[in-house]
Amino acid sequence: MKLLEFKINKGQEVIDVLNKGFKKINLNKGAIVSVIGAVDECCISNMPKEDAKKDILKTFKEPMELSGTGEIRDGKAHIHCTLSKEENVALHGHLHWAKVEAWYV
Repeated sequence: MKLLEFKINKGQEVIDVLNKGFKKINLNKGAIVSVIGAVDECCISNMPKEDAKKDILKTFKEPMELSGTGEIRDGKAHIHCTLSKEENVALHGHLHWAKVEAWYV
């Protein structure tokens, strides 16, 4: 088993950096054991109760702590995350994108 680490710095987008990194090393499947850091904007989704095959996307434009896990499927990151924002409000869902400005992931 080989462990890899990716760091997403200021001015970068999490999913884009991961997917490009996977492509560069020809990584098509695997486990994403830990995602941790802070983001400044992101988009997550959840499912409507009437149809589990649909996504409800929601964009947040505020700084939040991020943690998550996931998988690499067909060379793409599939991450489920928990985000914590001001006043200790926690959100959870499928991460579509996240921009890093103040800190890193």
